[in-house]
Amino acid sequence: MSLSTKIIYGTAWKKERTTRLVVSAVLNGFKAIDTACQPKHYREDLVGAALIELKEKHNVNREDLFIQTKFTPIDGQDQSQPLPYNPTEPIPKQITTSVQKSLANLHTTYLDSFLLHSPFATWKQTLEAWHTLAALQDAGTVRLIGVSNTYSAAMVLRLSAVRAVQVVQNRCFEGNGWDADVRAVCREQGIMYQSFWTLTGSPSLLSHPAVLKLAKVYNMTAEQVVYKFAQSEGITPLSGTTNEEHMREDVAVERLSFADDETVVDDLRNFIRN
Repeated sequence: MSLSTKIIYGTAWKKERTTRLVVSAVLNGFKAIDTACQPKHYREDLVGAALIELKEKHNVNREDLFIQTKFTPIDGQDQSQPLPYNPTEPIPKQITTSVQKSLANLHTTYLDSFLLHSPFATWKQTLEAWHTLAALQDAGTVRLIGVSNTYSAAMVLRLSAVRAVQVVQNRCFEGNGWDADVRAVCREQGIMYQSFWTLTGSPSLLSHPAVLKLAKVYNMTAEQVVYKFAQSEGITPLSGTTNEEHMREDVAVERLSFADDETVVDDLRNFIRN
């Protein structure tokens, strides 16, 4: 990651509250923002409005932030809303049109990270899209490229054989075994692995005796322990909290440590591996 941060503010489902919440997240310590050019679930334009407000009112420069957005294939778009590209055009044109829309929405000339929101229906289409992301990277329009909602380790390896996958963003929760196979590939390949649903999808992890013990010993919340544990496992979690106190707690996780309790931490590692 080009900026020193181990947690990302997620803007999905924030709707009209997006600008206020992004401003609040940054002022409370977040340095990385995730969005998508997908009106169905995101207001990328309102993330851009937040970036302007942060610059004009709070002297937070674009270069101080890690901005990540996504190209969403047509199957993931709500076609009753205005689309960021013409779905009848070739995939490379769809992607280049979408990324130009994102740059305009976000009032920036480059993106720190640009992801395929999901693979396409076929490998041929996905490969065509991946070549387009590689070209955008070569042009300097985007700095990192990657994929989201990609739960096949083989797919990640196959794409990396064409151009290195640098970011994977997936659900990481107990319902999919904490995405163990893809995380293993990311660890081996040096790929940034970002997780969502880290808290809401794993209630048994939040209530695990080891989590509760660490929370008590180190005066953390259970949520902070889970985020810190995730970071110790090479995971960059997304937080979508709308609560300012929780924003501060989430950002503080990077400075916390429970390294003296390796036995307890090993209990958590064994829990998520079994």
